[in-house]
Amino acid sequence: MDIDAARVHRKLQLNELEEIRNEAYENARIYKEKTKAYHDRMIRSKTFSIRQKVLLFNSHLRLFPVQIQSLKTGHEFKVNGHRLKPYYDNFKEHTVEDIPLHAVSPRED
Repeated sequence: MDIDAARVHRKLQLNELEEIRNEAYENARIYKEKTKAYHDRMIRSKTFSIRQKVLLFNSHLRLFPVQIQSLKTGHEFKVNGHRLKPYYDNFKEHTVEDIPLHAVSPRED
């Protein structure tokens, strides 16, 4: 085989490999953008107003109700929106009927 022809053939193979690699990166980028757009569409927007009661997630204390305006100072304070959930005052607890489960012995035929 001619060395010059082999060199040209090898160079073409390397260029094709480079194009395939670039195409794979481009496809991965497009997939990532579409997945992010889909995920962002599924996130519900949270809107809060002043004096609205919310639940604030604190890693030490878990969820506890607070108002967006500080009760102590009367000033607003900023919190990461992912840490807040709406607090529903009108939620009514109701008792659930307890149904005891009895152990059933195996049937003998």
